[in-house]
Amino acid sequence: MTEQKPLTLYLISDSTGNTIASAARASAIRFESRGLVIEENVFVRTREHISLIVERVRQPALILHTLADATLLEHLTTLAAQHEIEAIGVLDSTVQAIARHLGAPGPSLPGQQHRVDNNYIKRIDAIDFAMAHDDGLDPDRLLGADVILVGVSRSSKTPTCIYLGYQGVRAANVPLVPHVATPSGLLAALEAGVPVIGLVVSPGRLAQIRSHRLVALDRSETQGYADIASIRSEVSEARLFFERHDIPIIDVSRRSIEETAAAILAELRKRAT
Repeated sequence: MTEQKPLTLYLISDSTGNTIASAARASAIRFESRGLVIEENVFVRTREHISLIVERVRQPALILHTLADATLLEHLTTLAAQHEIEAIGVLDSTVQAIARHLGAPGPSLPGQQHRVDNNYIKRIDAIDFAMAHDDGLDPDRLLGADVILVGVSRSSKTPTCIYLGYQGVRAANVPLVPHVATPSGLLAALEAGVPVIGLVVSPGRLAQIRSHRLVALDRSETQGYADIASIRSEVSEARLFFERHDIPIIDVSRRSIEETAAAILAELRKRAT
């Protein structure tokens, strides 16, 4: 008897993907006994990106999307039809129903659904948490984090934590400092199963960022802080630490804070399934 292949849900969002991921998982939970795979694609805002996604779709598959741009939506619909893939806009039926009562909807913009958030208090609490736990200032309380970001200096840990806080995620960060022992609070959090994600930056990019930082602070080179050889060693040690503790890695070299946060949220959702 031939084993049935799992159905893959290809999620396509023009923003962070939170809305479509929640909808997909709320639906998928009804089919827990069946094979389901979810692949998330976020910040999809070009025809080329859509083409790449559709080209790698393997049947059996279903495309779920929350595209607001009419041109991108038409491109996706056309490609999906050519490849005989069903593509569904998860918000379409709701928007159409509301439009029947109120008239045509206003202009659609990527990520527009995030303009109003009923979890305001939760977000403020998460932002306060991020500020209180910046650079591991209170390592004994890391156990209360939803996620801990770890990385070398200037790897976007703090701004990413604050952005995650705006999403309602209690994010803390811990720096990896050369020749300094790993904070005990971080090791305790790892042991307790708190999600930890490593942020890495290419040595060349990191040297550039640190050099600009020194200029902004009107300071000269300090203990190899922006020296490319020292940075290569530092990044290598960080990667070894992540590998040793089986910590997933996100390369932030060319990612915006929003893109990094989206990747972190996708990793947390994957871990929760």
